Amino acid sequence: MNDAWNVRTTDNPLVRRAGRILAAVNARHPWNHNAHFHPWILRHLPTGTARVLDVGCGRGDLVAALAGALGPGGQVEGIDPDPEMAFASATRFAPPSPVRIRRRTLAEHAALPEHAEHYDAVTMVASLHHMELDAALGHARALLRPGGRLLVVTLTRPVTTCDQVWDLAGVVTNPLIGLAKHPRPARSAEPGPTVPVRKAAWSLGTLREQAGVLLPGAVIRRREGFRATLRWRKPGEAALSPRRAGR
Repeated sequence: MNDAWNVRTTDNPLVRRAGRILAAVNARHPWNHNAHFHPWILRHLPTGTARVLDVGCGRGDLVAALAGALGPGGQVEGIDPDPEMAFASATRFAPPSPVRIRRRTLAEHAALPEHAEHYDAVTMVASLHHMELDAALGHARALLRPGGRLLVVTLTRPVTTCDQVWDLAGVVTNPLIGLAKHPRPARSAEPGPTVPVRKAAWSLGTLREQAGVLLPGAVIRRREGFRATLRWRKPGEAALSPRRAGR
């Protein structure tokens, strides 16, 4: 496919005009592309999960969902290197909440010996593409105990014709999903801390290649909302089963 039809970067006036029309519809009927995948993550938590680390926790929306799913006795930690995000999330889960939020990078967290093979699940939603891919996957692998699960929702850079066709389909379906989830026109959003945004530097093909080396058997799929998901269970005798079947 010619780059002129790459919906993210094109200068084609027809495509850009259509994009502006769709953007207006999206603004009236928005939906949270990241929160949309929280149920997918909760479905794939291993049975008996007691300790979860959310990497790039942002405002703490997924942390809250995880804490609710684990219930009393569950340990949920969130890390974020952005000071504004870490502060917003830490304020949200101030004591006596059992949730712990720390301002640090994944590399800094993984470097602490007590965290080696410490977690039943490590989650990342729209944070993996902010990091060096191979290093981040390696750190996540080291943090998981045998049988633990890595659950990732990420953005990727469209490179191939298939990537660009999938993006084009996403442009069309995005407002339809918004209409279904939010049929009434949205009011102005409440002010709050701005989530850091970064374009993905690597493609779905690169993700598959690196995961094939570092996370053999990882299940990677293109998803709606310009996202891809990765699901991987760390091998070991303490194998765990998903809470419920799901794709």
